[in-house]
Amino acid sequence: MNKPCDLIIEVRWLVPVEPKNVVLEHHSVVVQAGRIIDLLPTALARQQYQPLQRTVLDDSVLIPGLINLHTHAAMTLMRGLADDLPLMPWLQQHIWPAEQRWVSHEFVRDGTLLACAEMLRAGVTCFNDMYFHPAAAEQAVAQAGMRANLGLVVMDFPTSYAVDAEDYLHQGLAARDGWRGNPLVTASLAPHAPYTLSDASFEHVVMYAEQLGLGIHTHLHETQDEITQSLQLHGRRPMQRMVDLGVLSPGLIAAHCVHMTQDDMDLLRAHGGHIAHCPASNLKLASGMSPVAAMQAAGLNIGIGTDGAASNNRLDMLAEMRLAALLAKGVAGDATAVPACQALSMATINAARALGLDDRIGSIEVGKFADLTALRMGDIETLPCYDVLSHVVYVLGREHVSHVWVSGDLRYQKLPQQDGLYANIEAMELREISSKWYKKLKQSQN
Repeated sequence: MNKPCDLIIEVRWLVPVEPKNVVLEHHSVVVQAGRIIDLLPTALARQQYQPLQRTVLDDSVLIPGLINLHTHAAMTLMRGLADDLPLMPWLQQHIWPAEQRWVSHEFVRDGTLLACAEMLRAGVTCFNDMYFHPAAAEQAVAQAGMRANLGLVVMDFPTSYAVDAEDYLHQGLAARDGWRGNPLVTASLAPHAPYTLSDASFEHVVMYAEQLGLGIHTHLHETQDEITQSLQLHGRRPMQRMVDLGVLSPGLIAAHCVHMTQDDMDLLRAHGGHIAHCPASNLKLASGMSPVAAMQAAGLNIGIGTDGAASNNRLDMLAEMRLAALLAKGVAGDATAVPACQALSMATINAARALGLDDRIGSIEVGKFADLTALRMGDIETLPCYDVLSHVVYVLGREHVSHVWVSGDLRYQKLPQQDGLYANIEAMELREISSKWYKKLKQSQN
């Protein structure tokens, strides 16, 4: 007698990510109570299981849901607000003044929902955020039905959200207490950057992280100016300062890591920290190009992030994955650097490992949650296909995403010649959000 299950997804190709460099043909994923309970040839799945629902995707490839390891989701409302500027003028003259005037609970809820919709359309099932009003972000994440790690921002200088480091910590931890019933949402402490926190503030962050068992998510070694300033003010590079303050640990996600010496890499590796590589943002702000191949050779775990839409202009992890692979080859002068299978791992299992979620997501394995993304492979621009893994990284784009599941629940679907449909988001709501905040932000820039 066939065993009952909730869902079977039948696909032409399946890329589990773990084990690496494997492509399975004519396979099915069997899902029960949100988790993968079997992975087997489709012919056998039909013999052994009776699903409540069956999804047949004869011309598609199934991959783990993509994980955006570094973003500021609510800043999607600032997409294109101040382009073609270096990081500090961009922040100081445009972004921070706009945030001071407009950022609120409503702004963050609306901006995060818009970001969630964009990420789902690009096959992203989980993101690692860093922004103000995390309780508002959680509301949007809950509506979208996505998985997220929400960073509780900490800085020394006042904003419309908090007045000092202790206030940021108090506000963030109170928000965390409010969403503990959401199994899709976790939290980390998010000290903004070495140049926005004092030693004492970093020490407080480390104390709370250790007491509460939380990870730390921060910007680190993003620009050469950051390093020069650290040498002038602290007599050491930011990485060494973070070591001395106890920030480096297996729970650390360091965003960017563009300007890295071998000593920096060795320090980060010795303390078990992880990197969120953001190639498009680094290029757009002229921050530099990360030595990804060298960092991988040093044994560092590297995931991929988009950064916020204000400094990237899109939350497209498929495009980011392709750029990361291509840029690594150019920087290293080595066409074998970051091959396709490695780039996909960076956008999935590596990112899950950095978040401490690799026992739950990041690969298609029995026992893990069914966070899955299907991409069409039958469109003209995808033909012919000699290597499925290569196609996923170098050919397919977010326009090819057809289905996205989180814990076995279908959260986004796009059929050919149709608009994309979300489980819990209406396109009209997104358009109204965009129009409302566009008018306010546009007026303030004039």
